Amino acid sequence: MWKSLFRFTLSTLVISFGAFSSALAWDKGIYLTQYTLEDPKKLDYLIRESKAVGINTFIIDHEYYSSRYAPAIAKVKAAGIKPVTRVVIFSNGGSAKQVRSKAHREEKFKFIDDAIKAGTHSVQLDYIRYSSKEPANPQHAKDVYEVIKWFKTKTSEKNTPMEIDIFGEVSYYPSMHIGQDIKMFSDSVDGVNPMVYPSHFWPHQKYDSEPYKTINNSLNALVKQFDGKAPFKIHAFIEAANYHYVKKTSNAEKQKYLLQEIRAVEVANGVSGWYVWSANNVYENLFEVLKNNKTKPADFD
Repeated sequence: MWKSLFRFTLSTLVISFGAFSSALAWDKGIYLTQYTLEDPKKLDYLIRESKAVGINTFIIDHEYYSSRYAPAIAKVKAAGIKPVTRVVIFSNGGSAKQVRSKAHREEKFKFIDDAIKAGTHSVQLDYIRYSSKEPANPQHAKDVYEVIKWFKTKTSEKNTPMEIDIFGEVSYYPSMHIGQDIKMFSDSVDGVNPMVYPSHFWPHQKYDSEPYKTINNSLNALVKQFDGKAPFKIHAFIEAANYHYVKKTSNAEKQKYLLQEIRAVEVANGVSGWYVWSANNVYENLFEVLKNNKTKPADFD
């Protein structure tokens, strides 16, 4: 009897610990262009520096076919870093003709399929929306939802998780201009990455000066749409530098800005980590922040 009770208690503890560990899973990622991925010297540098500071994820573009792509993905994986493939679906947002075009989806899925064959961990759909210049129309979100469901069916057949990127404002409410409604999309995504860059909010003078508040409020608003528990993973996209005043600030000021962004994500409810965006893949300030400050540890598989 006592042996049976001991085995039951031990197994319960193991299960509980596993669930607890899963709840603690945390991702730290940086964005890489395909050009950077395929430059051995740059990639080796970013892998080395990222591993030194606990970064466990690379968000990597796939926008052209190359014989160097798969070997570079393999190198990232061999280093213990998760490659997440980013594919732009509608450059700068689509028109009604593009959004409803199955041929366009098929062309984009070829890049996704190529990345899956190369061994990517998951795929991320960016610019999965209408152009912001389009007039407001409630049909837009319905159209985009059909596109998302189409890609989700295709990636599920490949047993590959799928994330989508959304505008920061969509954390608060649906956008009828670009056609993003996160509550509508929620049953067809594995992850959502709100681009909560302070530089994207208006008036920018207000939000640029409050990076912590801007990001934390946005993430909490997103989770609140689901009564405190979103049915997908959330990774916040934050910015390596604010383009509104990047040339006017010192590295020390940029690092302070980055640290406030990271802290805002760390204390937000229901979030699984952050991805840092730098269009030119310049991350020296981020590396310094992570070296010199205690931050939430990343989860490595």
